[in-house]
Amino acid sequence: MLATFFRQQLNGVNLHVYPTQRFKTTTLSLFIGTLLDEQVVTQIALIPHLLLRGNAKFPETIYFREALDQLYGASLGFDISKQGNYQLIQFRMDVIQDRFLAAPESTLEQALRFLSQTILNPVMKDGLFVTKYVDAEKYTLQKKLNAIVNDKGRYAAMRCIQEMFADDPYRLHPLGMTEHLPSITPQSLTNTYQQWIQSSPIDLYVVGNTSLEEVSSIFTDAWEHNLAPQNRMTYHKDTYQFTIKPTKTVNERMNINQGKLNIGLRILNWDSTTQYVTALIYNGILGAYPHSKLFIHVREKESLAYYASSHLDRHKGVITIQAGIEFADYDKATSIIMQQLNEMKSGNINELEMRQTKAMITNQLREINDRSDAMIAFDFHSLFSNLEIPLEDLIAQIDQIPLLDIVAFAQEVHVDTIYFLQHEEGE
Repeated sequence: MLATFFRQQLNGVNLHVYPTQRFKTTTLSLFIGTLLDEQVVTQIALIPHLLLRGNAKFPETIYFREALDQLYGASLGFDISKQGNYQLIQFRMDVIQDRFLAAPESTLEQALRFLSQTILNPVMKDGLFVTKYVDAEKYTLQKKLNAIVNDKGRYAAMRCIQEMFADDPYRLHPLGMTEHLPSITPQSLTNTYQQWIQSSPIDLYVVGNTSLEEVSSIFTDAWEHNLAPQNRMTYHKDTYQFTIKPTKTVNERMNINQGKLNIGLRILNWDSTTQYVTALIYNGILGAYPHSKLFIHVREKESLAYYASSHLDRHKGVITIQAGIEFADYDKATSIIMQQLNEMKSGNINELEMRQTKAMITNQLREINDRSDAMIAFDFHSLFSNLEIPLEDLIAQIDQIPLLDIVAFAQEVHVDTIYFLQHEEGE
């Protein structure tokens, strides 16, 4: 069973500690989240790039990286994602545990100090981010944004969401927008960073051979600023009630060799606390696995798609379908996908589909115990969704969900947008 994390709020940071000797390294994950905002989404996406260029103690990137190497090859990286209407930055640091070393100082303590320095004391010049680093990281982010456009599958997925949520912050990509990069300056980026670090919720996870008491003691000394909790926002779990509208159809043309069909589904009355387990099984039957309806009927039986799958965003109540098809197969592929959605509504789900889907989900959940990063992600997203449920209880719930619940849920699923990326006219 996945043990409960021990928790404490300290210096404006939420600590979550899981003591275990099962891993050779101690994993630290720091989550900082803020509401998606078109005015600052690109600047916030730049911030972690700047923070990992250097800190006040190691202002040159080469020395910053050398310091990590000297910490017995510790690793430090980041990820930028979108969870519901939040832009989430996650820093992850892995460091070998003391019991495998004869080190004079705790590696956990050294890691926490280094992480604190990196997040709270970035390298600055005259109180601003260093211009050469800002320019370099703007170029890096530009390349990442260009890579999305060049990867037509990712591009089509992004465009489908943009069309679905034209008037909602959820339309924004967590990496921001290319057109915002030229206007970003060291001054504007520094202002955004200061607001971000002072007002965003911060969660620090530690998994390793330690305790909450030890982490709290080290953290109190290592974390160099008291970030006042009274000025800090908290995550708000939204419930969504969508009004049914006629399905929106969007056709876009580019110089491509394979069509990208993306279909956005809204769950009309979404509450992640009560509907998550049912939605998980619904999505599994629909398109998450090789035995799912989309894979079997669109790809295997009809040979219409190079890939066909579906994805659930548990924080927004949205399911997206993705398929790579020949341009001429658009009508037939769309028709078969709609047929599978209607099959779900009609309850044409056999016992094998139910059993295989529950087994796949259960196996994935049980594998969480095998990796510290998966344990952290499961716990954080459970708290984020206000669905604090032990892993074994979640598995038990999945096993008990009846077919009637899946069919009832299927009635709430509405086809909102059909987006098709196809070749340019005349090709």
